[in-house]
Amino acid sequence: MSIQHKIALLAEAAKYDVSCSSSGSHRAPEKGKLGHASPPGICHSWAEDGRCISLLKILLSNDCVYDCAYCVNKSSNATERVTFTPEELVRLTIGFYRRNYIEGLFISSAVVISPDHTMEQMIEVVKILREREGYNGYIHMKGIPGADLKLIEKAGRYVDRMSLNLELPTTRSLQLLAPQKTRNEILLPMDYLKGRIIESKQSRMGDIFVPAGQTTQMMVGASDDSDYEIMTLAEGMYGTRAMKRVYYSAYVPIFQNEKNLPSTLTSPLLREHRLYQADWLLRFYGFGANELLSPDRPNLDITIDPKAFWAISNLNLFPVEVNKASLDTLLRVPGIGPISARRIMQSRRFGPLTYEGLKKTGVVLKRAKYFITLGGRYYGSGEFEPTAIRNQLIVSDSTIGGKSINQLSLLDAYAHTMPELIKG
Repeated sequence: MSIQHKIALLAEAAKYDVSCSSSGSHRAPEKGKLGHASPPGICHSWAEDGRCISLLKILLSNDCVYDCAYCVNKSSNATERVTFTPEELVRLTIGFYRRNYIEGLFISSAVVISPDHTMEQMIEVVKILREREGYNGYIHMKGIPGADLKLIEKAGRYVDRMSLNLELPTTRSLQLLAPQKTRNEILLPMDYLKGRIIESKQSRMGDIFVPAGQTTQMMVGASDDSDYEIMTLAEGMYGTRAMKRVYYSAYVPIFQNEKNLPSTLTSPLLREHRLYQADWLLRFYGFGANELLSPDRPNLDITIDPKAFWAISNLNLFPVEVNKASLDTLLRVPGIGPISARRIMQSRRFGPLTYEGLKKTGVVLKRAKYFITLGGRYYGSGEFEPTAIRNQLIVSDSTIGGKSINQLSLLDAYAHTMPELIKG
């Protein structure tokens, strides 16, 4: 079988894993080695749906022993099965990198034979890259749940980032759609990685272990799990497991006749978008999951962003006077972000801010004006009332959505050079 054919199949199958990012590593360039992973050395490129494409994102294999209902690679699916040898994947990575088509590697795989066997093969790829080829660039590996922790440890010494995907938010969903996987098989290596990462940072021996941290991914829309369950779990991941990022992947309806999956042919991309916005509020704005959602209100309102919905639901706290409000209060105003909030605090040292002055801080006034006053003056249009404000904000949000979910194909763009790359 030709390498071109393997690439076509395994690059296509890899697009469903969004848990990859090339930020956070600081491996500096070294004499006699190829590439580096310091921040200036990682060039980000993004598809329209926000997925990172600067890495060679590919599967080692799609020949899976598991039969997860939602997965294109499930064992019962009648698809062509292919597997790279470690040497083939090494050649591709070096070939793409030397021609400046990529800035790093994201390697994942279906579970071939067993979790341990799969991890061993992926470790062989990264070991050859680091030790034989002198490759010093960015590598992100998807860990395989159920693999021996000794293999997780070994992989962690070669890669910059590792992800172990939760797949689904709750144990009941996992049992229903992926019964061969267990939550404990996923959480155990996560906890191990957290401990080793902390240990590595505290070590004075120069021990580098997964320097860019760990990430995870949850599928949205394949099960009936609520946004409240999803965000509560994400909050726990950031807190107790020091997760670098939690990714949310809109369920792509591949199979139409799977009894345990939604019958709709529409992917919940707008819901995914709102979850990312809520996630941002958890990470950078000081919100708690229980402020945004509750058992009585378990799902986000997809017609309006979570911060604006929270503000409208707590209108008794508004409007806030920009010239007197604390930093924490400013961060809760729709249209004011961390950077603009700090600019406001700095500008106030020199005198009261005016409406024109506020524009220069980067505040999105078409949203913020409904929740603020400046020198006691309110600049919002219409009544200061939840329904009226909500309707105004929905109009400004009306352009969200409608984007393609296709991953931009690096391989299509450089198809004419493929034979040259393979020769390496």
